[in-house]
Amino acid sequence: MTLLWLIGLLLCITVLAHMRSGLLNGCIATAVYLLAMTVFSPAHWLLMLVLWVIFLGIAIPLNLPDWRRANISTPTFHWFRKVLPPISDTEQEALEAGTVWWDRELFNGRPDWNKLHAFPRPALTTEEQNFIDGPVEQLCAMTREWEVTTAFQDLPLDVWEFIKENGFFGLIIPKEHGGKGFSAFAHSQIVMKLASRSGDLGSTVMVPNSLGPAELLLQYGTDEQKNHYLPRLAAGKEVPCFALTSPEAGSDAGAMPDKGIVCMGEWEGKQTLGLRVTWEKRYITLGPVATLLGLAFKVYDPEHLLGEEEERGISLALIPTETPGVEIGRRHFPLNAAFMNGPNSGTDVFIPMDYLIGGQDMIGQGWVMLMNCLSVGRSISLPAGSTGAAKMASMTTGAYARIRQQFGLPIGEFEGVQEALARIGGNAYVMDAARRMTAGAIDQGEKPSVLSAVVKYHLTERMRQCLNDAMDVHGGKGICMGPKNYLGRAYQSIPISITVEGANILTRSMMIFGQGAIRCHPYLLQEMTATQDPDVNSGIERFDKLLFEHVGFGVSNAASSLLLGLTGGMLAKTPGNAETKGYYQQLSRLAAAFATLADTTMLMLGGELKRRERLSARLGDVLSNLYLASATLKHYHDQGSPEEDLPFVRWGVEDLLARTEQSMHEILLNFPNRVAGVLLRIVVFPLGRHLAPPSDRTGAEIARRLMTPGASRDRLLAGCYRSNDPEDVTGLLNSTLEQVIAADALTARMRKASKAGDIEADPQQDPVAAALASGTINEAEAEQLNAAIAARRAVIEVDDFSAEEMNPQHDTSVPLKT
Repeated sequence: MTLLWLIGLLLCITVLAHMRSGLLNGCIATAVYLLAMTVFSPAHWLLMLVLWVIFLGIAIPLNLPDWRRANISTPTFHWFRKVLPPISDTEQEALEAGTVWWDRELFNGRPDWNKLHAFPRPALTTEEQNFIDGPVEQLCAMTREWEVTTAFQDLPLDVWEFIKENGFFGLIIPKEHGGKGFSAFAHSQIVMKLASRSGDLGSTVMVPNSLGPAELLLQYGTDEQKNHYLPRLAAGKEVPCFALTSPEAGSDAGAMPDKGIVCMGEWEGKQTLGLRVTWEKRYITLGPVATLLGLAFKVYDPEHLLGEEEERGISLALIPTETPGVEIGRRHFPLNAAFMNGPNSGTDVFIPMDYLIGGQDMIGQGWVMLMNCLSVGRSISLPAGSTGAAKMASMTTGAYARIRQQFGLPIGEFEGVQEALARIGGNAYVMDAARRMTAGAIDQGEKPSVLSAVVKYHLTERMRQCLNDAMDVHGGKGICMGPKNYLGRAYQSIPISITVEGANILTRSMMIFGQGAIRCHPYLLQEMTATQDPDVNSGIERFDKLLFEHVGFGVSNAASSLLLGLTGGMLAKTPGNAETKGYYQQLSRLAAAFATLADTTMLMLGGELKRRERLSARLGDVLSNLYLASATLKHYHDQGSPEEDLPFVRWGVEDLLARTEQSMHEILLNFPNRVAGVLLRIVVFPLGRHLAPPSDRTGAEIARRLMTPGASRDRLLAGCYRSNDPEDVTGLLNSTLEQVIAADALTARMRKASKAGDIEADPQQDPVAAALASGTINEAEAEQLNAAIAARRAVIEVDDFSAEEMNPQHDTSVPLKT
């Protein structure tokens, strides 16, 4: 009985912590239990004395603010100041940029699922939908990838003109400045559809509408700058680019050598205060054709023309490329992609102060400006382009797997191919869900700095997986380049999106958790700010309150992790129907475990965590997987929870849950303190690891949905460019899929008749002709079958070239060496 009372005491404390009852309420409840135990239990008086001493030794000091502040908070305050990792100016500005959103809920360890469902479902206006159905559809139809990448190594002139005349460069520019004034979701939908047709087309349109002069002008430009440039950008009279990356400063933007010296110079015949700028930039999309150059550089004021401070920080300027001294270099050639990209430079180029975005007052604010714009642009462009590629892979690979036959069966009926199809379809569903939810957050006014890194990294990586799997299924069809190849260029260009706007290795290992831990944690950033308070007494007072709220927060999450782990998440408040309720429960459990792991890791490592990149990366993976799973469930909910889409939801969420457990397992295996790692494993995995990846059955259901036209496939492919024109490279696939499926019944009838001996078995005779001769099918049916066979053969065909076509300068009179 004494043991039962002790277990009850531990359970009481754990439940109180899980319920976040508060320090005083928790102490009162524990005291009441101990009193009841003293009076009614058979426990020995010595045991009770020990328990009371322990309880009172903890409860009394913690509830005496002055004693607690003097003996606990003040020493901790000074220790915290000592171990706090050094934060550079650029890191500080990055931390302060943007906003936090659902990522804060996940860091809190107790996500409110009703709050998630209450976020508005992203939707297009009639005007936005008409633009997508009209100009966007038309632009996709007039673009041929092989022509772009091989014949011209550029978009054709008529495509460039169409883009400019129809306002594709002004999607985000307000109507009062001549732009479309579209929502972030519409921007995402447009880029996704263009990218599903051509990566070069998507890149050309996305850059002016993400990190570029228009976004910077809208947020920081002077009225004069806005009124002059925004209408010209919207009308395509100006082609913008933005130059950030230097040869010696890629990821470390704070080390950029590009500089502008404050000085007096001659401008339009007058002595004017300005800057003499020297720079060298590369990898600049649209750079070779840009008329307006956005430029990042560091400003120095050696003559103190602006004040006492000499180093003024990173600043941004808009410079017309016709300005004397601006050198637009030759083109880069990124993996045979045809979008315009190249270097530019300048030496002692004089510009007036009003070329600075926002004017002279914005000197030194460039990094903050960039971080705020990146948090929006990176949330839209690359996730949309990656999702467009994944949808294209789903459409084409599903159709090809149904059309292509081996051993008398569509190749999509073989389990090895189904495994690849499942990954393609499952990943595409998760990517679309995350893309939609993040774009919707931007339309609610968020600037999700942490989540922008999450979707940039994970959606480009999942796009890589989709295209790899698509190539595996297509085999020889995918590797032979030519007009009939709809996958090759997308596959070839995968590393471009992996590399740009924050290289994926850096984003995963340093940015997601490194930034998220401070920005999204409910107490850490406030504690750091308190320790930097120049008034030490005021800082200690604030720190004391935050510290003990933080301790309670940590104890609560540990208790929740343990209880939810023991009950399979059943104690969590979750929505969802019978099919999805369990997923919400597991996510609640893993969110509490993540909060516990994150807090403990930061406590034990402090500033060392910046150098433990693999540990940080795995913690970032956990946060990312929780976000992607949240988005997947919300997407299913927003679409009305259609039962036929459940295989996609199952695959996506089960894959993410299993990955999350695996990442946590690896964190604990490599935890810097082995004893702490063992104790944490009890809290995080009290019943061990038990979440399995998606089943083969779920994968087979996804494969069949990709191969079969229907509502579920249509929802997955919504927003992807889909042609049914047999003269189009992907239109042939779609039209052939319909023909092959329509002919299935006739093929089955022929097979049955052949087995029954109703059709004479003559290997020299065409099977359709033999079936027609035997009366198994009529002439109309024979024509239908022959058309399906011809279409299937056209799909299977690959391109070949003569020596002259491969190399027009090759002298055919000289034999080729072998």
